[in-house]
Amino acid sequence: MTVNKESLTAHYRPVIPSASTSAMLHVTDVRPMPSVSCGREPVSDALYEGFRNIDAADPALYEHYGVKRGLRNPDGSGVVAGLTTVCDVHGYRKGPDGIEPDEGDLLLRGYSIGDLVGAAASEGRFGYEELAFLLISGQLPTYAQLADFNDRIDSRRALPVGYLSLFPRTTASTSIMNVLQRATLLLYAFDDDPDATDPQHEVDVAISLLARLPRIAAIASAAYSAEANQSELSIPPIEPGLSMAETILRVLRGPDGYTREEAQVLDTMLMLHAEHGGGNNSTFTCRVLSSSGTDPYSAYAAAMGSLKGPKHGGANFKVGQMIDDVCDHVADPSDTEAMEAYIARIAAGEAFDGTGLLYGIGHAVYTLSDPRAAIIRRYAGALAEKKGLSRRFRTIEAIEDLAPSVVMRVRGTSKPLCANVDLYAGFVYDMLGIPAEMHTPIFAIARLSGWVAHRMEELYGAGRIIRPAYVVPWASTCPVYVPIADRSGEEPPLPAPLAQSSPH
Repeated sequence: MTVNKESLTAHYRPVIPSASTSAMLHVTDVRPMPSVSCGREPVSDALYEGFRNIDAADPALYEHYGVKRGLRNPDGSGVVAGLTTVCDVHGYRKGPDGIEPDEGDLLLRGYSIGDLVGAAASEGRFGYEELAFLLISGQLPTYAQLADFNDRIDSRRALPVGYLSLFPRTTASTSIMNVLQRATLLLYAFDDDPDATDPQHEVDVAISLLARLPRIAAIASAAYSAEANQSELSIPPIEPGLSMAETILRVLRGPDGYTREEAQVLDTMLMLHAEHGGGNNSTFTCRVLSSSGTDPYSAYAAAMGSLKGPKHGGANFKVGQMIDDVCDHVADPSDTEAMEAYIARIAAGEAFDGTGLLYGIGHAVYTLSDPRAAIIRRYAGALAEKKGLSRRFRTIEAIEDLAPSVVMRVRGTSKPLCANVDLYAGFVYDMLGIPAEMHTPIFAIARLSGWVAHRMEELYGAGRIIRPAYVVPWASTCPVYVPIADRSGEEPPLPAPLAQSSPH
């Protein structure tokens, strides 16, 4: 397949006047929430507070019934929920005495993430598209196959005619993730056969979203910035032949606003975030919806909703805040004593946000190391030196080196901890000039290729709706139904008088 890139460039020149696109509209609900408009009188306490008496089960009940909260085994490992050939997240071994910590590795279709990133870097080329092809097809592409894949992506860069007039950046919300979800669902309306789940349609939708989501997210971010700065929203025209990383940076920073080196660093970040096993929350969400046979747009939008959560993809924002806090309280990151003391205060819930969490430290699978963190640390260090941010980088390194042992000591646990990719991800995005509201959306854009692979595996492999069981601990002590007139001792309200009929 060959795409005429000159004709594409000439045809697609989407200039978006700020006054004529919904991207610049503020739509807010002027009607207050019920707790405001109706107040919080005592009669509403059961409605707003009743759950406290029933929803919080005694932790002993989970153990008694063998319920594995979070689908985790007692040793912290995940409950086996399926078979996959997409990815292996390796962080420990299971021995006769339980979990044995091990160096981390991330295998995508059997290939180590370090080898995939290293090969692209050594050849001076972008690697995300190659990795996306690998995840979707199950094999590494030839030159011809990769060129064809990139041409197909180029053919879908332009948004549907009429889409921008409905573009869902219609509220004052700063959540680009919310925009990305709604934008994905909106694309359903422009698909001639959106509920089709045959392989050809699934791959076509995947290609379309890989082509369009970077531009959608970047336009949403640019619209937010233009609105905040009271400036005109101007989006560069589509330029065929650009990589995913270049496409993102071109919209955010302009055609000449980034270097090749910066684009390649972002490309590495996209590769590191592309896939991380079927058990991570957003991918499992995608698989659950896919198992029902629903359309791809719904499945991917739901996965984005999961990734948005602060316990998942939204964690990188908290990492940045924590690093700011540490920098404010420890002047010299090489002062090990001061660093350990302040990290201990954070771990004890006495500093930063009071949660006791060290964001960017610890992982559900990795124990001794997160291979993604090890890779991006090298790029972050080189870029930080050029950007004049070496002190911040040294602070992050000190947190990585010191936090695991400090946290283990403060919490009195022997479970090994290591830095995860979030510790460095936000810092790298900041150095690339990517606004904070775009950090998690870029994660989502990268992860799309992994979601696609798992969705197809669920549709054409497992082929059975996911439906786990829940234990009902009060089944033998069900309450007796009480008529409404006998529940409070109050007199029932008098019926309202019937309206007088109009004479005919």
